[in-house]
Amino acid sequence: MRAPAPRYATNDGIIDAATAALGDMLLDAQDMVGEVSLTVDRDRLVIAMETLRDTPGLKYEMLAEIAGVDYPERPERFDVVYHLLSMTRNHRIRVRVTTDEERPVPSVTGIWYNAGWLEREVYDMYGVLFTGNADLRRILTDYGFRGHPLRKDFPLTGYVEMRYSEEAKRVVYEPVKLAQDFRTFDFMSPWEGAEYVLPGDEKAAQPKPAAGQAPGAQSPVTADQVTRAHDSEKKAEPNAPEVKTTEHTGQTGAGKPHPGNLSHEKPVDPDVPSPDAKASSAENK
Repeated sequence: MRAPAPRYATNDGIIDAATAALGDMLLDAQDMVGEVSLTVDRDRLVIAMETLRDTPGLKYEMLAEIAGVDYPERPERFDVVYHLLSMTRNHRIRVRVTTDEERPVPSVTGIWYNAGWLEREVYDMYGVLFTGNADLRRILTDYGFRGHPLRKDFPLTGYVEMRYSEEAKRVVYEPVKLAQDFRTFDFMSPWEGAEYVLPGDEKAAQPKPAAGQAPGAQSPVTADQVTRAHDSEKKAEPNAPEVKTTEHTGQTGAGKPHPGNLSHEKPVDPDVPSPDAKASSAENK
């Protein structure tokens, strides 16, 4: 039985069909590493999504994911990326819009109900606003969390830290206090020629060079001397009375040398038992 899932559709003609359907709503289209990415006008995002969902030849009925990307050097620093899936053609497409901290993005919860939680994740992590989302609250961070963790300019330590206070008998938020100053590491192993001395190594005794040999010099033993030393060694002779070799399975007590592997011993019909099976059944009777 063949797999019931439809064959994965290629990208041939997808950009042309999307360009004809979206018109001036489409700002850019790319086909890179086997993936189609469309950049659409932010203000007309909802109309563009409905067009991609309902147009024959496209039919992207399912919203799989909404993600955010931060580019702080751009005027519109955020990309809001929508991943759509056509279940009838088994094909995926990526749609993106650009925005900043103040300009909101139209919500697509009227098209896909699962967009509500996905838009809340982008808002929580990046601070992107969505107009039309009736429940735009934080969803991944704690209550009262300051900032948005996935922004490139967000500090790694955060702004506040949480702990349980024995005096207040509750969880309190306080400014972050580092136990030590920030340190940089060169990640160089001391066995690979580090220029510094680890604490405690200065107490170790330095090894003395061999007598008559300068530090770093080659070994005084030559290759000819090593070869003559190996030739002079006495080789051990075998003292077993008989060489232990096995020519056939009869010597090991395993039975026939070729049990059941000869052509006349194999049954013609695979449903017919082998001669060995008949013999064993007769002996059991």
